[in-house]
Amino acid sequence: MSSNRDIDTLIDLMARLPGLGPRSARRAVLHLIRKRGLLLSPLADSIARVAATARECVNCGNVGTADVCDICTDETRANGEICVVEDVADLWAMERAGVFKGRYHVLGGTLSAMDAIGPEELRIPRLLDRIGEETVGEVILALNATIDGMTTAHYIADQLGDGIRLTSLAQGVPIGGELDYLDDGTISAALKARRVL
Repeated sequence: MSSNRDIDTLIDLMARLPGLGPRSARRAVLHLIRKRGLLLSPLADSIARVAATARECVNCGNVGTADVCDICTDETRANGEICVVEDVADLWAMERAGVFKGRYHVLGGTLSAMDAIGPEELRIPRLLDRIGEETVGEVILALNATIDGMTTAHYIADQLGDGIRLTSLAQGVPIGGELDYLDDGTISAALKARRVL
């Protein structure tokens, strides 16, 4: 039996994180062990707290520590704009850019016939409910410029009909690009140059 079993398990778990392979995970774990008091213990405590308290916002799908996230409860953001994104990473990318002052809706993915993902597997029905419940003047589709993203955008546009101003991000977002990988300036330019679908 290996005396390093716990360390090996930590390395294996770290290697499963996006952007980390086995070698990077080993280096990260070794660094954490060397900085045990400064990094490892606080990190372990923080992970335990997040594991116990993190939840999905019942309104928009954002991740936070309350049933309704800070963005949804912020009355200054109730300006009639809802920005629809694929996942929480995209929401966080938009927030980093600091240019959107409305509220969000996280779909949880995109429609995909190949993967058998329909509207009911996503948060599209909740989006339609929100538009009926809230005073919404504009829905901004900030979906990734992929085939599935475009298919989802067209489906949402069909469901909304003509009663709501519907826009999408414009210049700055390359075809096949994903919001989480774009810089803040690109996201800002794309949001400012959005167009009606």
